[in-house]
Amino acid sequence: MPRFMDVHHNMKGITADQLREAHNADLAIEKDEAVHFEKAWADPASGTVYCLSEAPSAEAVQRIHERSGHLADEIHPVPLTI
Repeated sequence: MPRFMDVHHNMKGITADQLREAHNADLAIEKDEAVHFEKAWADPASGTVYCLSEAPSAEAVQRIHERSGHLADEIHPVPLTI
């Protein structure tokens, strides 16, 4: 299944608890779109959050993020990993 890295901006000051809560909101409904969110990272100082997922499409990733209340600003395919 394809992998995607999505980026959220404007989340300055996000805490570990808030990141966990947002990630768990995605996990709770990810199966509806055959998506699996693997991991999330955040930089509270810049307000940037990154999420790595496996999904059938970038649109499926965005639909989950939309339903859980935090649209991605960017979604990038990750066709090569080592």
